Amino acid sequence: MKVALTGSIAVGKSTVLNLFRELGCHTMEADEIAHEVMRPCRPAYHDVVRAFGPGILAEDGTIHRGRLGALVFHDAARREQLNRLVHPYVLEEIERRIAELERTDPSGMLIVAAALVIEAGAHRRFDRVIVVYCDEEEQIARVMRREGIDREEALARIRAQLSSDEKRRYADFEINTSGPLEHTRAQVEALYRRLRAESATSS
Repeated sequence: MKVALTGSIAVGKSTVLNLFRELGCHTMEADEIAHEVMRPCRPAYHDVVRAFGPGILAEDGTIHRGRLGALVFHDAARREQLNRLVHPYVLEEIERRIAELERTDPSGMLIVAAALVIEAGAHRRFDRVIVVYCDEEEQIARVMRREGIDREEALARIRAQLSSDEKRRYADFEINTSGPLEHTRAQVEALYRRLRAESATSS
């Protein structure tokens, strides 16, 4: 079974993914794959440098995430341009890894964390979609704490993405991470059992 795990910024996607990993699921993170395909000599590297200029490069020639982020975060058109360049390579790599897992562990469960899977229309490639969310004030506080920014900047970053309410319209299942970790863990464990049961029924 292939499951997409998505949600807005700082809602706890990585925490939920780690909990699924602890239960024995195969996991992937689209963000990590995006960084891989933008490494020198990898497919997206030259496309991104050509589009955004050498100013995004670090001294060692790699793409500097902070410099690239500064160019695109508050510019919707440039952010969309970056997504158009990188997403096809990310999806291709995810599909390659899925095919390999289906060959080596056909009964396994794969959870793919991807913040923009709905926006890219790629959620249709998965058997189920899980949307992670939390209370808005908790989300704002997490962004401020994690990024070291003020409330206004945190809100700008949150609103630069599809909102949690909009993402939840696409969800087969939801996980609320507003409470303590054990509450999140209980939700993940219950959902894991349900997904396992569904997978067994459909196989």
